[in-house]
Amino acid sequence: MTLASLGIPLLVALVVSAAATPIVSRVAQAFDIVDKPDPRRVNRRHNIPLLGGIAVALGFFVGLAVALLLAGQELPFRNHIEGQILGSLILLTLGVVDDRWVLTARSKLVVQLAAAAVAISYGFRIEHFTDPVTMSMWTLPLPVMWVVSLLWIVGITNSLNLMDGLDGLATGLGVIIGVTLTYIGWQANELVGVFTGLAFVGALLGFLPYNFPPARIFLGDTGALFIGFNLALLALEGYRKVSLLTFVVPLLALAVPLLDTALSIYRRIRRRASILSPDRQHMHHRLLESEGSHRSAVLSIWFLTACFCVIAVSFTNLEGWAALVFLALVVVLTMRLLRNLGFFEVGPTPVASPPADDPPR
Repeated sequence: MTLASLGIPLLVALVVSAAATPIVSRVAQAFDIVDKPDPRRVNRRHNIPLLGGIAVALGFFVGLAVALLLAGQELPFRNHIEGQILGSLILLTLGVVDDRWVLTARSKLVVQLAAAAVAISYGFRIEHFTDPVTMSMWTLPLPVMWVVSLLWIVGITNSLNLMDGLDGLATGLGVIIGVTLTYIGWQANELVGVFTGLAFVGALLGFLPYNFPPARIFLGDTGALFIGFNLALLALEGYRKVSLLTFVVPLLALAVPLLDTALSIYRRIRRRASILSPDRQHMHHRLLESEGSHRSAVLSIWFLTACFCVIAVSFTNLEGWAALVFLALVVVLTMRLLRNLGFFEVGPTPVASPPADDPPR
């Protein structure tokens, strides 16, 4: 495959997603599937259409189909693509229903587990871990493999859903992390990961102009769940051959949404509240208060994510003790940064007034 042909799925996905977004917007408004602001959310604008994830998914599926045609019989692990599409369709259906009628967190979790189980049955698995010094590989027993793989896929899916609180935030995160994981797949010679990654990034880029603040359409749970699920699977494609500290590379690429989720759980445990209970102390809430501008808060989180993604790519070139020392430094500096920004505080955050110069999401 040439570099030029690799770019075709990206361009096709971008064009299809961009063309489909206005149509999806009109359909969402016709069926009254629109955002309804409440005190917990940042958005104060009424009747912004949801279902943007459908446009992203259309672009992704068409781009992926083109990639398969270009690859012909060269592409191994084609069954992975079938599993990815089936799992994505399950979560798209869940997202549409939730955007229209609002489901409980527990009912959504059951469907997410089902979609993850489909992906695992098609080969998206965490089957081993690698000793970073001796490079010895430890194979996981089948029950442990299922538990760890389910936790990974459902955890990433929900992490992106939690980050979808500002216009364009989750879409931009998907682009940045998707590019990184696609490059890691290229390094590992995982063609399935490269093709799916290019189609995925292209679909997000086609949607982003409509979603950038101030957004004309939101992803909704339809899109946030779809993005998180596919990033989780894309990370697993590269993981199968990136053996250096095995799982640290995708963890670093996905550090921002994972840290936000971990801090949310930490705060709720400290307050003795349910881990499923909502609050207004996510990273985007804090940065919106400190930056005072919706767009500035989004760009700040994008920049932080890009920094972690650069670290993730750099980490693939380290071995043994050097990798451990580098990882320890990253962890220490990250904890220091989070503490300085006040992300470990567990007190209630008052509902902020919308910035006067920038209508918030």
